[in-house]
Amino acid sequence: MAWGGDGDGDRRPEADEEDELDETDYKTQKDAVLFAIDVSSSMLQPPPSTGQKKADKDSAVAAALKCAYQFMQQRIIAQPKDMMGILLFGTDKSKFRDETAGRTGAGYPHCYLFTDLDIPAAEDVKSLKALVEEGEDADEVLVPAEEPASMANVLFCANQVFTTNAANFGSRRLFIITDNDNPHAKDKSAKSSAAVRAKDLYDLGVVIELFPISRGKAFDVSQFYDDIIYRDPAAEAGSSDEVRTSKAGDGLSLLNSLVSNINSKQTPKRAYFSNLPCELAPGLTISVKGYMPLHRQTPARTCYVWLGGEEAQLAQSETIKVDSATRTVDKSEIKKAYKFGGEYIYFKPEEAASLKNLGPKGLRIIGFKPRPMLPMWASVKKSIFIFPSEEHYVGSTRVFSALWQKLLKDDKVGLAWFVARDNANPVMVAIIPSRNPDEDAGETPYLPAGLWLYPLPFADDVRDVGLPATPRPADELTDKMREIVQNLQLPKAMYNPLKYPNPSLQWHYAILQAMALDEDVPASLDDATQPKFKQIDKRVGGYLADWKELLAAKAKGLMTSRAVKRDAEDEDGDRPLAKRAKPAAPNKPAAGGQMSNAQLKLAAEQDTLKKMTVAGLKDVLTSKGLSTTGKKADLLDKLEQWIEENV
Repeated sequence: MAWGGDGDGDRRPEADEEDELDETDYKTQKDAVLFAIDVSSSMLQPPPSTGQKKADKDSAVAAALKCAYQFMQQRIIAQPKDMMGILLFGTDKSKFRDETAGRTGAGYPHCYLFTDLDIPAAEDVKSLKALVEEGEDADEVLVPAEEPASMANVLFCANQVFTTNAANFGSRRLFIITDNDNPHAKDKSAKSSAAVRAKDLYDLGVVIELFPISRGKAFDVSQFYDDIIYRDPAAEAGSSDEVRTSKAGDGLSLLNSLVSNINSKQTPKRAYFSNLPCELAPGLTISVKGYMPLHRQTPARTCYVWLGGEEAQLAQSETIKVDSATRTVDKSEIKKAYKFGGEYIYFKPEEAASLKNLGPKGLRIIGFKPRPMLPMWASVKKSIFIFPSEEHYVGSTRVFSALWQKLLKDDKVGLAWFVARDNANPVMVAIIPSRNPDEDAGETPYLPAGLWLYPLPFADDVRDVGLPATPRPADELTDKMREIVQNLQLPKAMYNPLKYPNPSLQWHYAILQAMALDEDVPASLDDATQPKFKQIDKRVGGYLADWKELLAAKAKGLMTSRAVKRDAEDEDGDRPLAKRAKPAAPNKPAAGGQMSNAQLKLAAEQDTLKKMTVAGLKDVLTSKGLSTTGKKADLLDKLEQWIEENV
């Protein structure tokens, strides 16, 4: 649940040192991805024709380049600070970097660095699009070599790219896309050399991900790539060790399969806080890390651009403080103050800093409560997922696991005092355990099991709205609607936000992309949130028709019963006089909409309309289909004009 205070708005260029860091700085870490695409004769061979309209028509290289193009577009939008590059190996031509930089492709034969590892620029996107969509290969890049490329050279080339361009990145990944499961079947020394280069990449912190392509025979990872790929047992404890193979057929194109497999390799999340002391009891402290799995994403302006020259340039902002006489005020002349009771209370810098210091950072448990005592309305901000860390306190994982199991067993939640970082605002949180998604079908499958910090409101944040819920008894309409709702559930009865992009954000970035790449502005955008009307009609069309007929019958029966009741009351002579309508005076117009046209005309001729109340005038205007806005004089003018034109 996102709160209104999540938006950071316009950030000040000069923030005070004691200001709390925004949580968006801790959402993810910078990621560098290098695509290594095998350009061989088999990878360039188009699939056999099947005669189907939705048959796969792309070669493996074309599908891999299209996948890289889509990945680049996503990164420009979602992670604009991430780097991406494309390395083609097995090509007839060789290129490492421009010759002016002092490096050529001679050191890495049959390796062509098509896009150097860097933040994607508009020119990179244009060149890749020309190669992918328009098939413009003027430099004859996609020409396979007569002999295959050495995988040791490919991995060493990737090592040089990561070392020079992304030395300090927290996440560096090499995506290898190939259909050859044993590139060095007859050369054991080349295979051993490639394993050594892969170990160098692993020691450097680069993760190698393999995306094998199969168009007939199965891809055997054990022949070569088991010695190349290093898997982290801790990171993949709950996932399968099997490498997912991309293949065409059964209505699934090779491109869709590649995109699905690559998107499954999510960027590692950066911790919102790391190694935070968690005090369970006096003398018992462990350390935990916190993560923000859910965060509200909004269009953010990253910079100002000056468009006055021939080319757009980044504008450098500068802040100058002046007084009423437009004199520049020095920073030493400025004092901080709080306004209280019409007066300004001044503080020294150290005094202002001490006002925000309510204790050191940490998580301190102060008690436990039954979980049903936590009301639904207590959710005022999104929760933080915490995970044990062994760096400062050995044994934190065992203690953390024991706390998690105990809270689940007794159905309790912890209450804790929480300060995320230095100078952060302290909050009260409830520590809520979540089960493994495999054990409880009600849990969300894309969120992990563990402990969550659930921010609780203070007394100032709570107000009594007073909206009593009136229970309604179940009737035939409710039972019929229950059948409709049960047949309109999402796949697996779960809402996965990863499958539904925000249409507002997508439209915003589509406009930016069209302007940056000199393309036409799209007329519309694919909106995954739009209802699928054909499927809805196929599933519940008959139920809706039956429900509509039942609703009409119910409404007709209700109107008939009310009409019969009204006639019975009119014929009942013993009805109390207090409940009967008073007869209108002979010279006094009837109230509101009960006046006939003849009575309205008589009242206008006798100039008695002005004696009517505002409520009576509005009733008459409503019965005639006229507007009821304005003062009494305006209402009289509207009514008199209608009488002159219609009566």
